[in-house]
Amino acid sequence: MTPTETGVRIAPMRPEHAEQVLAIYRLGIDEGNATFEATAPAWEAFDSAKLPAHRLVALNQGDQVLGWAAVVPVSDRCAYAGVVEHSVYVHPNARGRRVGLALLTALLASTDAAGIWTVQSGIFPENTASLALHQRAGFRIIGTRERIGRHHGIWRDVVLVERRSPVIR
Repeated sequence: MTPTETGVRIAPMRPEHAEQVLAIYRLGIDEGNATFEATAPAWEAFDSAKLPAHRLVALNQGDQVLGWAAVVPVSDRCAYAGVVEHSVYVHPNARGRRVGLALLTALLASTDAAGIWTVQSGIFPENTASLALHQRAGFRIIGTRERIGRHHGIWRDVVLVERRSPVIR
């Protein structure tokens, strides 16, 4: 576990975190600006979709999950072996305390160490806090995919962000 300057510990995501991780995911879904998903999956589906070495939780001193981050491969083609898409979610009560930045910083250290050269994501443009967080963490905006998907019957844009590893050449 890694302590951060905010007193939050970053630790590997484990099955005992499942209930809290999925609850935070559901809160993000319910807010309407985090994902196109309408419901959180069961733990087994969530767990099997994420790369095991890059699944993290932020814990307070009482081991309550304040947020989580994880990655999925973007493709099974070998040319994209070093490219992943990430998600980062922070409980509404923990926002503004640098939990998201601590998670992203630890996640990027993990992906860099594993030889992953690009970490990317799509963010709704209305999610200005997430866009600012990603820019603070070293992501750059690539562009906007306009009307890329329907969310509750409404066309939504997605801002593409990526971070190229400074250690993988």
